[in-house]
Amino acid sequence: MEKYHSNNSAPGWGTQDLRHLSPETFAEIGMPNIVYVREVLAGELESELGSEINVPADTRLFAVHAANGQRMAVLDDRAAAFAGARQYELEPVSVH
Repeated sequence: MEKYHSNNSAPGWGTQDLRHLSPETFAEIGMPNIVYVREVLAGELESELGSEINVPADTRLFAVHAANGQRMAVLDDRAAAFAGARQYELEPVSVH
């Protein structure tokens, strides 16, 4: 973290520091420990998962993503998504 902090502030992450990070560097900050859980509709995943998902398009699902945005899992229960992430020693956060 030291190489990214501003000379005008204490070591660490300040608002100004984050604004100057590249998207790639920003995504790597939380990797590999932070994952985010986002509600999705089954219909949003149909083009990617095709016949692997056989539920109505308006079914609410919960996608678990790595900090870089890569989807790691899709579950039908929010609590299970959080519990599953923690089982693998990941820190889940909610995204709206």
